Amino acid sequence: MADFNLEGMSLSELKKLQKDIAKAISTYQDRQKAEARAKVEAFARDLGYSLAELVGTDTKSERASAAAKYRHPENPALTWSGRGRKPQWFVEALEAGKTAEELGIT
Repeated sequence: MADFNLEGMSLSELKKLQKDIAKAISTYQDRQKAEARAKVEAFARDLGYSLAELVGTDTKSERASAAAKYRHPENPALTWSGRGRKPQWFVEALEAGKTAEELGIT
């Protein structure tokens, strides 16, 4: 292991050393994870399974889309479910004096 005279190093040298150490730690952790994953995959394969089968990553759960609650007054193709961020057309309609009830889908 190299001996460093930290007291004698400039700020830029210390920052470079800090960045190099962070990178070395990250790549070390990545290598360790890859080795662990390979061992677990080999063990699962020996048992006749894939790792995805054991941990359940084969199926993707999709969230059901919410039904539209509001419709653009002039362009009925633009709708909003009432979830998440308000679309610009909804905000502009409210600023123009419309109410949310007026924009609601009946």
